Amino acid sequence: MHAHPTTQHAPYADAAPLRPFLTERQAAAYLAISPRTLQSWRVRGGGPRYVKVGANVRYRAEDLTAWVEDQNRANTSDNGPAAA
Repeated sequence: MHAHPTTQHAPYADAAPLRPFLTERQAAAYLAISPRTLQSWRVRGGGPRYVKVGANVRYRAEDLTAWVEDQNRANTSDNGPAAA
């Protein structure tokens, strides 16, 4: 009998591809703010979602974009979706 070649599949071949994470500095540049502002928002709240990987803080571009969209206001009296 001939040995049949086995098909090897990469582990997690069906998993979605990993999306790159942005560093704090990259996220700040994306938002045109200082890294210090992001640090302040992480302490006080109100900023974009972030991920902690060990001691490292990372941001996903889609979370930054979603956060920016949530900041959209029609006028100075508009408190945004949380007030609705």
